[in-house]
Amino acid sequence: MHRLLRTFTALTAVAAFALAAGCSSGPGSGDSGGSGTKERETAPSKAAKAAPHSFWVDPQSAAARQVRQWEEEGRTQDAEALKRIAEQPMAEWPAGDDPAPDIREATAGAAREGRTAVLVAYNIPHRDCGQHSAGGAPDAGYYRQWLGSFAAAIGDSPALVILEPDAIPHIVDGCTPAQYHEQRYQLLSEAIQRLKRQPRVKVYLDAGNPGWITDARKLTEPLRRASVDAADGFSLNVSNFQSDETTKAYGRTLSAAIGGKHFVMDTSRNGRGPLAGDRQDAWCNPPGRGLGTPPTDRTGDPLLDAYLWIKRPGDSDGPCRGGPAAGQWWPDYALGLVRNAKA
Repeated sequence: MHRLLRTFTALTAVAAFALAAGCSSGPGSGDSGGSGTKERETAPSKAAKAAPHSFWVDPQSAAARQVRQWEEEGRTQDAEALKRIAEQPMAEWPAGDDPAPDIREATAGAAREGRTAVLVAYNIPHRDCGQHSAGGAPDAGYYRQWLGSFAAAIGDSPALVILEPDAIPHIVDGCTPAQYHEQRYQLLSEAIQRLKRQPRVKVYLDAGNPGWITDARKLTEPLRRASVDAADGFSLNVSNFQSDETTKAYGRTLSAAIGGKHFVMDTSRNGRGPLAGDRQDAWCNPPGRGLGTPPTDRTGDPLLDAYLWIKRPGDSDGPCRGGPAAGQWWPDYALGLVRNAKA
């Protein structure tokens, strides 16, 4: 996959949660998070008070910390520019063997402001086919325990959960070996059921992006086998760069094929669309990309529940084009996304 996630404390086999690339034909995710314990502010941020959305803005994100550092260093112009990332809500990618502490911090912060935390569950066994974001749970039993801890930590708080970026598309494109398919369907189905036991949780099962599985109909049966019917919908374009219109058209096609399910889409870095050229290389820290539509649940589209920044802008897709490991903060790339942002 090519993605997002937050870098797990010590990229270990069990907790190397750094989302990044998938099969060469896949999209791009790259881990999105960051490492280290964060002390969260208790007062609502200025951005949160008047934001045109219901999602929580993390006052201790890597971007927010970078803004404060640059202000102290006198880099005021760069700091001001980076606020275009720091003052927006972004998904949390809980890291480590136990996701509960990160989730409790996020949901508590959101509760103080009457907002919703956006969370990503990304720990499926055989994750990312052993590529940049390899790792995940070592077996099904571990995953069930991990997912149970994830869900329980949400409690009664409102949360929007993106479930396992790339897991279904990697079945469809053959990157995940056939012997793991049935187990994956079962685990995803159980995960949806477990998460939906929490009274204020919405779950969106990931369905890749239109530049990856170009025929949306190929996803229909795999999504159904993973119990998308029991979810609130599906997610698209996680960590990728497909344009809003392309992604929405794809989402409508897929929705029609699976009973009218709603969807959300990642617009964190699609302001300039995808990098032209070879798909094998276009997903990983592509140059010249820009921030896309800011997060909002006011989409004006009856099928589209939200534009979200699921991939945390500025987190690397992986060690390509001079980037750090997947999921690690890369301030220079973040500034490039700001400078090329969608108007």
